Amino acid sequence: MADITLTPRAAKRINEIMGTEPPGASLRISVNGGGCSGFSYAFDIERARAEDDVVIERDGATVLVDPVSLEYMSGSTIDFANDLIGQAFKIENPQVTSSCGCGTSFSL
Repeated sequence: MADITLTPRAAKRINEIMGTEPPGASLRISVNGGGCSGFSYAFDIERARAEDDVVIERDGATVLVDPVSLEYMSGSTIDFANDLIGQAFKIENPQVTSSCGCGTSFSL
C-alpha cells in the first residue's frame, strides 16, 4: 500500500527479527490510546492476519496494520534507526501535531 512506506533499513531489520520466528510471522504495528500525549505505537509479532488487515511489504518483509490504526498512520514512513542512543523503529507520521518529551506518545 502506497499510503504507508517501509524503508529498506526497516525491511532489513524486520527480516532479521522474523528469521527467528515461525514461518508466516509478521510485524504488526498499531496505534493505541494512552501515553501522556494521547496515542502510542505498539509493535507485536503476529502469526495470523485478520481479514481486514492492510499488508505492507518490501524486500520480503511484511507489516500488518489494522484499518483503525491505518487512519492514524496515513502517509507515514516506517524506518529503523541504529544510533548512539540505541536501536528502534521510527515512524515519521505527518499527522502528528505534538509528542511527549520522552518520545513514546503523540497527539494528532
